[in-house]
Amino acid sequence: MGNIKFGTDGWRAVVGKDFNEENVRTVTKAVGKYVFDNFGSEKKIIIGYDPRNKALDFAQQTAEQLAEYGFEVLLSDKVIPTPVLAYNAKHLNACAVMFTASHNPPEYLGIKFIPDYAGPATSDITDELMYNLAVPFKNQGACGSVVKYNFAPDYFAHIEKLIDFGKIKSFDKNIIFDGLYAASIGYFDKLLDIHGIKYDSLHMFHDVNFGGGMPEPKPKYLKELIEKVKAAPNSVGFANDGDSDRFGVINENGEYVSPNEIIAILLIHLTKNKGLKGALVKTVGASLLLNKISEKLGVELIETAVGFKHVGEAMRKYNPIIGGEESGGLSIRGHIPEKDGILANLLILEAMAYENKSLVELQKELYDFVGCKFYNDRVDKKLENVDYIKPLLKDYECKKQIGNFKVKNTDTKDGVKLYFDDNTSWMLVRPSGTEPLLRIYFESDDLKKLEELKSYLSK
Repeated sequence: MGNIKFGTDGWRAVVGKDFNEENVRTVTKAVGKYVFDNFGSEKKIIIGYDPRNKALDFAQQTAEQLAEYGFEVLLSDKVIPTPVLAYNAKHLNACAVMFTASHNPPEYLGIKFIPDYAGPATSDITDELMYNLAVPFKNQGACGSVVKYNFAPDYFAHIEKLIDFGKIKSFDKNIIFDGLYAASIGYFDKLLDIHGIKYDSLHMFHDVNFGGGMPEPKPKYLKELIEKVKAAPNSVGFANDGDSDRFGVINENGEYVSPNEIIAILLIHLTKNKGLKGALVKTVGASLLLNKISEKLGVELIETAVGFKHVGEAMRKYNPIIGGEESGGLSIRGHIPEKDGILANLLILEAMAYENKSLVELQKELYDFVGCKFYNDRVDKKLENVDYIKPLLKDYECKKQIGNFKVKNTDTKDGVKLYFDDNTSWMLVRPSGTEPLLRIYFESDDLKKLEELKSYLSK
């Protein structure tokens, strides 16, 4: 039990080691007690799973255990993306349990607990779950049920209200979808099929080993998609991670489009073409590009700590136009406070269709509008043990200069973020949360300046 820890997005571990029957039963008990204490046994619990090894087996085990506690349990009848299950938590007024390890290596599995507001569990909820791990729970004389359920139709009907599929269908563009052996297969492609939108595809079957790669929609794992886009004129490529809450987009030149750029392009689209007014929510690790575009559009900017649970919480509080993070997660007003990679990909297609422009053209227009381009990088600094973290963070908090860069402002909402006096460069130092490691983010409008900042670490 000491190896069970809920991080920013649930508990993850290696299958057959810490992720075993006993520990999953312990986590399930903690979830059951949380739902019973806060809502009673009348509250539905819905369960889903991605394509990973043993995900279905553990989902069935958890469904049966929760039914023994007296809950009505709806178990997905097939592999399901996290955002589809999350939407149904809100739609069915249920709490949800998702078996996934997102973009982690294939040997991992995890459990996400999704409350009925359909976003990541906040710290107060995960703290209660952690407390419940060591507390006995039985609902005497209870008798619940497990029913297989298809969660796709209600999600599809909801997406129909958010996306103009007619516009996408009339737009002349070759769409290439890399299923990446992941959960979005049967969902993103199915929505295109329903509306007669043509597309090409690859890796369109579920594989517990994800083709020997990683279920992460980054250039390193999208090489075949990139080559396919380059080989077919007028093409744009899309992918999602293992449970489809993150997105990956490849433009017509075969270039990876960063999540920061995607969020900025979509903010322009949603304000200009959909007439939405309100705020943008971003994390402290996201690009200054989003600050600049917000300022240009007259949109309020709300900044949170790193992690979509913080973005989701702000979305529930402020009802913004869009909320997003630099690691490839976003959602919009009218949807759920949970990242949805399927929706993100569809929104990009919709933005291109409304403007009748390529993604490359939209990127160029974005940077012309903002007036500069930003470059990002991240370095992970390993430490001997976690005791070094606090003193190092305190040291960074007191710094007035890094190399030739003078510190203008310091932000401590998540680690230590140093804004420099050139107004286009910053550095963020934050602990990983799970190991003796500092994650150090850099950004500047000039690659030379970025390298200069990074070189400070090697001194």
